[in-house]
Amino acid sequence: MKRLFNIGLLLVSASLAVGCFTKDDRNYQYFPNMYESVGYEAYGSYETFENTQEAQLPVEGTIPRGWKPYGFENSNDGYQNAKANLSNPLPYTEDNVNKGKELYTIYCAICHGDKGDGKGTLAQREKILGIPAYNDAGRAITEGSVYHVMFYGINTMGSYASQTSEEERWQINHYVMDLKAKLNGQPQRDFVSENEIAEVELETIDNHSQHEDEASVNEEHESLHTESEEQSHEVN
Repeated sequence: MKRLFNIGLLLVSASLAVGCFTKDDRNYQYFPNMYESVGYEAYGSYETFENTQEAQLPVEGTIPRGWKPYGFENSNDGYQNAKANLSNPLPYTEDNVNKGKELYTIYCAICHGDKGDGKGTLAQREKILGIPAYNDAGRAITEGSVYHVMFYGINTMGSYASQTSEEERWQINHYVMDLKAKLNGQPQRDFVSENEIAEVELETIDNHSQHEDEASVNEEHESLHTESEEQSHEVN
């Protein structure tokens, strides 16, 4: 009899529990404020925020997801610095060059021309004049200057930082430097093999590990030196 009573009580409890469930509601919430967030109107005034302003600036130094900071400023000094010191980090592979050619045709050829001679469609129609060839001695473009101009733009050329990723800009860079070499009558560079890329990556990892080991040893020496000085002071 007691067993039947327990079974009946269990069935009634289960029925009540199931009966309280509905697909239209969130039902039982363990932490309600994890489900029911407080909504704020954009540009509204709330005591919760500094100066009661809902629209807050990001924390200083915030970097947008998927974006990498570019360390050269948009000025003539920044241009000259990039021109002298910035180089292409992408390996010179056939895939990178082919992708660079494809992107160049989309974004650059209409002004700079398929050959990089400054005779693109817009130049021929006299919509934009004075576009120099990539082998123009007065400009003496480098990997760094090409990337800098693609990132910021210059004169009548706008920035392509929003249309292209960092990798894509460096792929275009490879192709632009190939066009410059071709205009100068120079042969195309040899592509880097997969084995050479793997060797460079392995060497980079080894160098990084070596620097970490050296830093660890230096830190240990500094720690021992500090302890020795403290003990010396205690004795004195």
